Amino acid sequence: MTSWLARARDALAFEWTKLQSVRSNRWTLAAAVIVTLGVTVAIAESLASTPANRPAPFDTLTASFLGYAEYTVLPVTVLGVLVFTSEYASGLIRTTFTAVPRRGAVLAAKAVVTGAAALVVGEVLAVTCFLLTQAIVAGRHGGLSLSHPGVPGAIAAVGLALAACAAVGVAAGAIVRHTAGAIAAAITVVYLLALLCMFLPGPWNTRLGRFTMPFAAYQVASLHQRAGLLPPAISVVVLVAWPAIALLAAAAVLRRRDA
Repeated sequence: MTSWLARARDALAFEWTKLQSVRSNRWTLAAAVIVTLGVTVAIAESLASTPANRPAPFDTLTASFLGYAEYTVLPVTVLGVLVFTSEYASGLIRTTFTAVPRRGAVLAAKAVVTGAAALVVGEVLAVTCFLLTQAIVAGRHGGLSLSHPGVPGAIAAVGLALAACAAVGVAAGAIVRHTAGAIAAAITVVYLLALLCMFLPGPWNTRLGRFTMPFAAYQVASLHQRAGLLPPAISVVVLVAWPAIALLAAAAVLRRRDA
């Protein structure tokens, strides 16, 4: 058991060193955070200027995460893809598999490190976006507090959603190996399936859409449940199920082919 724990610790440390040592990762993430905060402020300002007699398109909780949903999720998903594809492109993957011969352990270490980093960043940014939005809309619409019913769970779920998207990216990179194709596969899971469902006639748009990541994330980030979607607790299961299935598929593929 001690030997297994030591190997797991070494694999995690190895992957963390690679992840945080690449300068472009930090710059990409910093740019994503800055853009997300700017878009969040713009959305909050637009919401605050909505006339009181006109219903707002989103409640103030959902509005807090609209910028986050695009300008944070997309770059982090791509970074998740690059965790594998950059090593395939450079040939470093052979060194990685030599250092850690069990490929499932490599996949697990990459997914854990990348997902954990995304979770921490996601939670901090989710809280920041929420507080910014509520401070801006408080004067006209009345802002929400962090202790308001539903808010803590929504913030936690939004951070979890970012970690799930990063894990989907890792899995796509492991399966496809080529950056462009892997990004396309990851974006299909994270965004495009939900977009396709939106073009279906009702009620199939909701019946199928509720099993996609964006619909599930919308449900857990709203004050009021949308009719036809899964309950928030089940929506969280949907968010977790997509990366779990993707990683299981990646593990099967890695075991069957050469580096």
